[in-house]
Amino acid sequence: MLYSITDRQLYTENKDAALARLVELAAIWAANDVSFIQLREKDLGAAEQVEWARAIVRVVRGISRQAKIPRVLVNGRADVALAAGADGVHLPSGQGALTPAEVRSIFSAAGRSRPPVISVSCHTVEEVRIARQGSPDCILFAPVFEKMMRESGTASDAEPSRGATVKFPGAGLLSLELACRAAAPVPVFALGGVTAENAADCLRAGAAGIAAIRLLLQPPHMWKYLAQPD
Repeated sequence: MLYSITDRQLYTENKDAALARLVELAAIWAANDVSFIQLREKDLGAAEQVEWARAIVRVVRGISRQAKIPRVLVNGRADVALAAGADGVHLPSGQGALTPAEVRSIFSAAGRSRPPVISVSCHTVEEVRIARQGSPDCILFAPVFEKMMRESGTASDAEPSRGATVKFPGAGLLSLELACRAAAPVPVFALGGVTAENAADCLRAGAAGIAAIRLLLQPPHMWKYLAQPD
């Protein structure tokens, strides 16, 4: 399985052009069986996040076969996800983040008949054990490999935010394997420093799939290396 995470500054500095590019990418992801698309544009205002999430929802539901439709998640914002008609929320780690139970309560109170799809960021095996108790739909374990992150983000963000880059060490494949065991039966996606060359190692360690920002900007024919171990 594949889990795509957005970062508009990798497309262009112009917001309108970035949105157009994101819609184009979302169509590609949907047509090539990406399982999840996470809108991770935390520095945008709520109204802009709703606009962007709606655009993603519209394009993936227009292109995908019903059985293969990607789940569209919004990073940390249940209100934005509801307003945009998205499928659920990705919960970052750290103090102040919503819990899966709180997200489900918010969606239920809003009258959504289907429970929200929830993914959770974890960075240690202990965090995975705690997250599993909330019964998320999947866990993103990161960073698996050494990762360059922008300074204005944090290690808990797992993927770059804005600003100068700083190096963070990876947890390694053994930690990923232990995390997958601790999470079972919740699927774990490997995130952080994953490449076409090491993706199969992550799957052999027990990961259900790969989560990425840059990797899924490559043409779909490059993704075959991410689909299954050797």
